[in-house]
Amino acid sequence: MEQLTHHKKSFFSQYIFSTDHKVIGIQYFVTGMVMAAVGGFLAYVFRYNLAFPGAKIPFFGELSAQQYNEFITCHGMIMVLWVAMPILISALGNLIIPLQIGADDMAFPTLNMLSYWFFVVSCIVLLASFFVPGGASSGGWTLYPPLSANAYRNTNPDFWSALFSGNSMMILAVALEIVSMLMGGINFLVTSINMRAPGMTPFRVPILVWFLNIASLDFMFSVGPLIAGAVMLLLDNVIGTGFYDPARGGDPILFQHLFWFFGHPEVYVILLPSLGAMAEIISVFSRKPIFAYKTIVYMALISSVLAVMVWAHHQFVSGIDPRMATFFSVGTIIISIPFAGIFLSYMATLWGGSIRFSVPMIWALGFIGLFLIGGLTGLFLGSNSFDIYVHGTYFVIAHFHYTLFPIVFFGGFAAFYYWFPKFSGKTLNDTLGKIHFWLTFFSFNATFFVLFFNGLAGQHRRINDYAMFPSLMQEPYITFEKISTIGTIVLILSQFIFLYNFINSLIRGKKAENNPWNAATLEWQTQSPPPHGNFSVPPVVYNGPYDYSMPDRAEDFIPQNVQSEKK
Repeated sequence: MEQLTHHKKSFFSQYIFSTDHKVIGIQYFVTGMVMAAVGGFLAYVFRYNLAFPGAKIPFFGELSAQQYNEFITCHGMIMVLWVAMPILISALGNLIIPLQIGADDMAFPTLNMLSYWFFVVSCIVLLASFFVPGGASSGGWTLYPPLSANAYRNTNPDFWSALFSGNSMMILAVALEIVSMLMGGINFLVTSINMRAPGMTPFRVPILVWFLNIASLDFMFSVGPLIAGAVMLLLDNVIGTGFYDPARGGDPILFQHLFWFFGHPEVYVILLPSLGAMAEIISVFSRKPIFAYKTIVYMALISSVLAVMVWAHHQFVSGIDPRMATFFSVGTIIISIPFAGIFLSYMATLWGGSIRFSVPMIWALGFIGLFLIGGLTGLFLGSNSFDIYVHGTYFVIAHFHYTLFPIVFFGGFAAFYYWFPKFSGKTLNDTLGKIHFWLTFFSFNATFFVLFFNGLAGQHRRINDYAMFPSLMQEPYITFEKISTIGTIVLILSQFIFLYNFINSLIRGKKAENNPWNAATLEWQTQSPPPHGNFSVPPVVYNGPYDYSMPDRAEDFIPQNVQSEKK
């Protein structure tokens, strides 16, 4: 085939305002990691304050009650929307989807570039909220009114002061981030449907691509109510409307419904891409076809429908009718069934496999083990009677960190260590990767497992000094606070090992093979790093993505683009 010629691009057009999906994916990843550093620092500050109330915090100073609330709010918002979403959806989707389906780029490259820069602007607006008069929003990451809707009514500022308040700027940042994600989701869907290589039938598509697209659909269907709720909240802040003011006929509970109709599916929006990456890694490093491929896809589709039907289990203490609470409680238990099926399929893939405990694999196994703790404690919280007792306590904090941290960081690091050789052309240091894993694993458990006990003892998530609660100042709870804080510090410091390994490998790492893992999917059948256009010759697909343990072959796998007779 005649090679296409390309005009030489400037540095800015090639690396800054690039339309290449690979560069955009890397941009999302790097920006997401910068925001993770910000969110991690905020967590260190308020975690230290909880263990040593009133103490001077190293690298920060003293933390006021107002700053505590601001840091709690922004930490949660950053980690969910500005770390999990860009890394697991935007970065992973941009890097992987075109390569795994045999396309040369995204369907809409310019829209793809625009989505990233909307995301950058949203980051700037969010971080700028720390420096406006009055400080960042302190209403909690869920932005519940009246805490998040009181700027106009309490201080009666002029229009511009209200618009540039911490609350309003956070709402604007969320709006910009949502626009960015919608642009990316549209691109993922159109690319996956219209640009698959010849022979890439729907059930030859890797599970990761399926899950990224299902997550995009879930996001699109659930985000509308949040947009409406955020617009009304912004109007309450800026021009003094009363959508959430009971004194003027409004209802603050309305915002809870609008928020959680998006907020609960959001958990599955970030879970599915991470689970998809685990499918790729587990199959490769157990050298077995993924067990029940079609069933996994169907279960993911079922879970995406159920995800938008159980939002009100976050509102069991909001005055919900007990009969309605029972409906949402039962629905919450039911939604665990398809995910249990997916995890059992992964375990069946591991069973009897020739398991290789490479760095990506140990991160994947760590993800499965820790997420199961989050999932099982979620079953407790799905019971409205139990949830009423622990709602707003550190039991809930521990639960959703055992849910979200494995998804974002263990799943994210598994994907990073797996695909780093492909996109950098370099190899990482395995020893440093394993040290990074074990330090992260133990420090994470030290940070959050003890909080289950503090939560059951009544420790509330929105109090910065527990001196007024004598029972919580007794043993073992005060010791648990200190263990959790030490765990947090070690957890943060552990990430510097990853950072060193990342930078050192980019500079001094050995050259990676095109297919170091002997994987069957299409991205491993091209150069490392992939050239512009991804494939020198457009691929044709003949096989499924998980043809491993093939008998009577010199290699134990069949690449998707290799025509071969299979028994």
